[in-house]
Amino acid sequence: MGGTERHQHHGGGGGGLPLEWVVPVVLLLVLGGVYGVAVWRVRRARGGQGWSGGRAVFFGIGVGLLAVAVLPPVGTMAHEDFRAHMAQHMLIGMYAPLALVLGAPGTLLLRVLPVRLGRQVSAVLRSRPVKLVAHPAVALLLGTGSLGVLYFTPLYDALSARPAGHWLMSVHFLASGCLFAHAIAGPGPAPGRPGVPARLGYLGVAVAAHALIAQAMYGGFLVHLHVPVAEVRAGAEIMYYAGDIAELLLAGALVATWRPERRRRGTPGSGPGPAPVTA
Repeated sequence: MGGTERHQHHGGGGGGLPLEWVVPVVLLLVLGGVYGVAVWRVRRARGGQGWSGGRAVFFGIGVGLLAVAVLPPVGTMAHEDFRAHMAQHMLIGMYAPLALVLGAPGTLLLRVLPVRLGRQVSAVLRSRPVKLVAHPAVALLLGTGSLGVLYFTPLYDALSARPAGHWLMSVHFLASGCLFAHAIAGPGPAPGRPGVPARLGYLGVAVAAHALIAQAMYGGFLVHLHVPVAEVRAGAEIMYYAGDIAELLLAGALVATWRPERRRRGTPGSGPGPAPVTA
């Protein structure tokens, strides 16, 4: 850790929305619009029922948090100030994913797809590769584990030197955050997902790992970041405290979405009933 180098990008230009922000704005509008249309279709098919308003609210909050994170002023400052980068990281990688996952977009997708296509998608989701990636251990490695590579090697400096690298980091934070939030507290059935005690254990590992990484960053231990020391320490504090709050919310979501397994008592040899489908 050291130096006072700043990676300057993004010429301001005149008024109006800069071209570089057009793509994220369009993507956010499409994301929210597609979800809204899907909810409308499900409710129309079921006489105004069939989808929880709470889930729609959660998904809307997630899209809103993404907008706050990627658009000015936070989105602009994150390219130049490590404190803003870390705040953006928390929003994109922890807070927005939890809200999006609680919106159950996968369940909604399966409800609006034609039956044949829905079965194909469901088969893919139940495949071994998808189960492996969606396992809490793998999601934890892709998310929290990658932070050590990012901040304790030259990778952060290399990526943040270019706008494309910065967007790549954001995409990774969002994807890995959604994977971990779903693996821990996804509201719908997830074949192969461990039980609640195991998921709480993985969440505890994530809490400890975040704390260790933040403390190492604050103390400058093996940190490889060419930004001012004050910014690194402030960023570490944001990671430490904001990360704790996000993980507490994730634990609360796990408890709130947990449903005890129902076992059917039948004649010997009768198999278990079908997996419950949440609304």
